[in-house]
Amino acid sequence: MFQSLTDKLTNAFKRFRNKGKLTEADVREGMREIKLALLEADVNFKVVRDFVKAVTERAVGETVLESLVPAQQIVKIVNEELIRLMGGETPKLEIASKPPTVVMMVGLQGAGKTTHSGKIAGLYKKKGKNPLLVACDVYRPAAIDQLKVVGESLGIPVFSMGSTLSPVEIAKAGVEHARKNGYDLVFIDTAGRLQIDEVLMKELENIKKKVEPTEILLTIDAMTGQEAVNVAESFNNLLDITGVVLTKLDGDTRGGAALSVRYVTGKPIKFVGTGEKLDTIEPFHPDRMASRILGMGDVLTLIEKAEEAFDEKQAKELEKKLLESSFTLDDFLDQFRQMKKMGGIEKILSMLPGVKLGSLSESGLDERQMAKTEAIVLSMTRAERNDPSILNGSRRRRIANGSGTSVEDVNRLIKQFEQVKKMTKQFSGAAGQRRMRQMFGGNMPF
Repeated sequence: MFQSLTDKLTNAFKRFRNKGKLTEADVREGMREIKLALLEADVNFKVVRDFVKAVTERAVGETVLESLVPAQQIVKIVNEELIRLMGGETPKLEIASKPPTVVMMVGLQGAGKTTHSGKIAGLYKKKGKNPLLVACDVYRPAAIDQLKVVGESLGIPVFSMGSTLSPVEIAKAGVEHARKNGYDLVFIDTAGRLQIDEVLMKELENIKKKVEPTEILLTIDAMTGQEAVNVAESFNNLLDITGVVLTKLDGDTRGGAALSVRYVTGKPIKFVGTGEKLDTIEPFHPDRMASRILGMGDVLTLIEKAEEAFDEKQAKELEKKLLESSFTLDDFLDQFRQMKKMGGIEKILSMLPGVKLGSLSESGLDERQMAKTEAIVLSMTRAERNDPSILNGSRRRRIANGSGTSVEDVNRLIKQFEQVKKMTKQFSGAAGQRRMRQMFGGNMPF
């Protein structure tokens, strides 16, 4: 996500960093590079024009030109203008004063509307809501079944009335069912088309009139770039949407849609889909997204993901093992699995400042290496995991054969484990406990 744009902006900023003082000509030349980077990222031309104008006007002011570190000032201005461009404040799903809150999901076919209806419902289920999914796509083959599979995976009920009744009747009945049965959040999965047409829009307008939704969320595919913005503008003109769900931001997208939708429609991006799994959905934070685009990472989102994957009981046990110096290969494997829960090493590194994902394969920290680690540890006996010192040549050959790896891979893993174990010894004893208490802020359980 945004890697190409990030690289181009970084190169543009180098023009500023190479100079101790900036002239107005320097600023305008650098802004030409930023303009090209944004256009190549498929950002709407009007958006680029106004963005560059706003940044330039601020950057040629006396504060920047007379600053001792003008490059930092310009990065700061670009960051602030990116945040403003994407909406400034973090938008939230509006909750109705009287339940149920009705969310009407709309969009073209193939944008991920059905899946993201479930994803957002699942997100709010974790927050204590009681959601219901309503299947109103009676045209696309297997659409109702797809929503049922999504609902079952998330433990969320699906209201359906088959494919013979009109979507308007089903939507109305679904909301009434929610009202009578204590569901406080309803997601209506409407039909899409391959393109915007009069029949589609008329049907959506009729559903809107009947159920009076609290929110109308448009699901658009970020991979379609400029076309995504055109779709958003058309749906907004006809339905007056309340927000956007931007999908496939984990794909080879250039970022144009994320930077253009809010500006063109005036409606906020409320959620972004970042993967195929049903938990890969995030609220949209303009400030965090701007930080990612500028290569400054997204530590706050990383912390939130860590908290979601955090097993308090397991963490306490790990702390105790660190203090007692009894860290085993099972514990080592558990840490890898925690990283998987957070989306994998690539997703974690993408949120760290200054990390280039292109260098991931060179570092040996890619997903394939993690899979190898898991296979090797699982091919060991319990005794071998608890005490790797018993791993002689024949045992290592057996483990390599059992895990589909080589003896060199097994040796490399054992070496890595021993290095980690050596590091953990610094936490044993009284001095180690003091260090641990400093790290955990005095909140240790023992």
